[in-house]
Amino acid sequence: MNYQEIIEEILAEVKPLQGKGKQADYIPALAKVNPDQSGICIHTLDGDEFAAGDATVRFSIQSISKVFTLAMCLGLEGDAIWQRMGKEPSGTAFNSLIQLEIEKGKPRNPFINAGAIVMCDILISSMKARNKDYLQNYLAFIHDVSGCNTINYNTDIADSERSCGYLNAAIANMLKYYGNIVNEIEEVLRFYFLTCSIEMSCCELAKAFIPFADHNKPFEFNGIALTASQVKRMNAIMQTCGFYDEAGEFSYLVGLPGKSGVGGGIAAIYPQRYSVAVWSPRLNEKGNSIVGLKTLELLTTRTKESIF
Repeated sequence: MNYQEIIEEILAEVKPLQGKGKQADYIPALAKVNPDQSGICIHTLDGDEFAAGDATVRFSIQSISKVFTLAMCLGLEGDAIWQRMGKEPSGTAFNSLIQLEIEKGKPRNPFINAGAIVMCDILISSMKARNKDYLQNYLAFIHDVSGCNTINYNTDIADSERSCGYLNAAIANMLKYYGNIVNEIEEVLRFYFLTCSIEMSCCELAKAFIPFADHNKPFEFNGIALTASQVKRMNAIMQTCGFYDEAGEFSYLVGLPGKSGVGGGIAAIYPQRYSVAVWSPRLNEKGNSIVGLKTLELLTTRTKESIF
């Protein structure tokens, strides 16, 4: 399969779509990003890399970080985390308060904002119990899984999100009201916004997702170990819950487990074959990259490689 030729052709084909949609301008720092950028990178399990466009430009991964957060929570606390959140698709917006109130403070899944905030609370408690710095250990895990130790939080983006993060603050307060947050609300929110602020390139993201594509190889990074079963089940949650309330459409058009973020990135995997990351900042009304979605749809169509 000539992946390099395929991805270069696809990027050229989707270029007219770059003017559609808009970046996440409700986060001031993201509104300043040049929206006329796009990149893609594929990493194969054999160690080959294929990249095109702005694949080495770092961007705020936003909700893609929730995959790393879930991996750490599962590695540290195991299935106990499911007592505090579910595994079902939300069917509502990623920052919905309505569903959270109806279900009495138990987030529908770990990939909506409420679920990720609960996971941050879990990690804070878990790391403190081990006398470890949760901020340093979170980064260390990403450094290890990506093979790159220069990846970092962008505090300007985190501060920007907190400055207008009223809805996330409301979610955190509701979670606290229902007893699903143990630590101080501001500490949990700060950690959550920092995880979202992490900046990675398509190439770095694709490499970081390779371990999720290869459940036959031991998963152990910075002391976080997952079983093959846990990795496969994370893939299942990415498939059903990874794209906000557009997960069904993504499964229908693309057919790969993955996770998107409002920074314009999408990371996905084809189990036992490759991981892929795409990025373009302009989003559709569901919060997913327009160019990114079309790029991945064309990739699985041209290669005839999907999980279905």
